[in-house]
Amino acid sequence: MTAVDRPSITGRIPMWSLVLTVLAVIAVVLAAFVAFGGALLPDRSGPPIEELSIERTTLAPGSIEITVRNTGPDPVQIAQVFVNDTYVDFTGSAKPIARLGSDTLQLRFPWISGQPYTVSMLTSTGLVIEHTIPAAVATPEPGAGLVGLMALLGTYVGVIPVALGMLVLPVLRRASRGVVRMLLALTVGLLAFLAVDAAFEGFALAERSGVAFGGPLLVLLGAAFAFLIMTAIDRLLDRHKRSQEAATNGRRLALMIAIGIGLHNLGEGLAIGSAYAVGALAVGAALVVGFALHNTTEGLAIVAPLTDQRPPISSLIGLGAVAGAPAILGAVIGAAVDNAALAAVLLGVGVGAIIQVITQISPALRDHTGRLLDPTVIGGLATGVAVMYLTGLLVSA
Repeated sequence: MTAVDRPSITGRIPMWSLVLTVLAVIAVVLAAFVAFGGALLPDRSGPPIEELSIERTTLAPGSIEITVRNTGPDPVQIAQVFVNDTYVDFTGSAKPIARLGSDTLQLRFPWISGQPYTVSMLTSTGLVIEHTIPAAVATPEPGAGLVGLMALLGTYVGVIPVALGMLVLPVLRRASRGVVRMLLALTVGLLAFLAVDAAFEGFALAERSGVAFGGPLLVLLGAAFAFLIMTAIDRLLDRHKRSQEAATNGRRLALMIAIGIGLHNLGEGLAIGSAYAVGALAVGAALVVGFALHNTTEGLAIVAPLTDQRPPISSLIGLGAVAGAPAILGAVIGAAVDNAALAAVLLGVGVGAIIQVITQISPALRDHTGRLLDPTVIGGLATGVAVMYLTGLLVSA
């Protein structure tokens, strides 16, 4: 019997047994490395590396509460605290904060509403870690009133604008094929702008959370996870609705766009709720109008694939809810839990979902010759980016 004809050993071993054996070997080696590997390495020389990230700041009359997390490799002991160079009494941090551990400092300080403050935390090694409060505002008390306010705000900036944008569907039904291609290209431009904007915002939040949790990798992991989940959802929808090809493709694409925008609005709502909770967001008419104009274009993006169909009103309401309602949930969560790492992950999820949707729309941009980037598509892409940029200026104004 030749070597080619001889059956391999692995061919006679069941697959499950082979997988378990490999995993067991990997686990044993990793456990041995964790248990004994550190003892073989030399001790680190030099001063300790101390890093703290501020997870939440709560202001109440006569007190400032700061939740900190140790994102460095060494324990951190907070010895003294100063507010605007004035020593203040505080409670908390009686013991060193271990790596990835957290503690809450209660500062007794008569802050004045609207004034900026710099909180300086002096560690036992002499390192000064500073935290800036741009404008002191009393933190809203959690309760039904706050939840109701955040739900209303999420409705203003998420649900209503998306619904307004979807009202253009009757007009789009009379559009020619070239106009539809331009609108789909405009949709891609809108989504691309949202993805880039959310990615930069997520990277900024990830820096706040410290490198211990992965830093910018939080955004990338969230994006990769969402991309894979959205791809799986698309394949599942394709498998169940393959028999109604023509009618289904447009509705499925509209649903995928709505899901992608909804995940983005979840992260957007989270940022809005967090900003309001710390007094960094002024809820005024200008802000509401700015978000309305900015997010109305999202409704246009959802109905663009439905120009040759007449979906029932219930389907349109469902699509609007999928895209806009997550802003309500995000605002409520953001007001209750100001966590930079969580916000970075959710923004990354929105980025990944939007990228997956863009890959779904792109084939529909080709003309009858198969060409993708013709003047119609390029004009639509540029218009989409320009519209999102200009309406975004109203939000930041």
